[in-house]
Amino acid sequence: MIITGDIFESGFNTGYREGRYNVVSVIEILYAVSTVVFVVAGLTMVGMAMRAYVKTSRQAMLHLSLGFSLAVAGAASTMISAFLTGFTGTRSLLLVNSGLTTFGFLFVMYSLVIYE
Repeated sequence: MIITGDIFESGFNTGYREGRYNVVSVIEILYAVSTVVFVVAGLTMVGMAMRAYVKTSRQAMLHLSLGFSLAVAGAASTMISAFLTGFTGTRSLLLVNSGLTTFGFLFVMYSLVIYE
């Protein structure tokens, strides 16, 4: 087994490499599990906001569901991209994640401001 790490160029690689194959590390599994839990909880909130919109026809509920959808999209796309690229380009991944999450929370805040 070989543990690789180059802090200055590409960050610290926590995966183990046996020959040609990379073995997923514990931190990657924890990242995937926590992201899946976040996505499920976020989609639950989207569903609840959409149900509230159908019942009340308030625009704030649409903005709320859009906000949670953007936050979920940021988390899901970041996780999928991270595993597809082998966790390279982490700065880009973090930019996409924080950008979508920020816009999502701005929609959530807007829904609170316009709520009657």
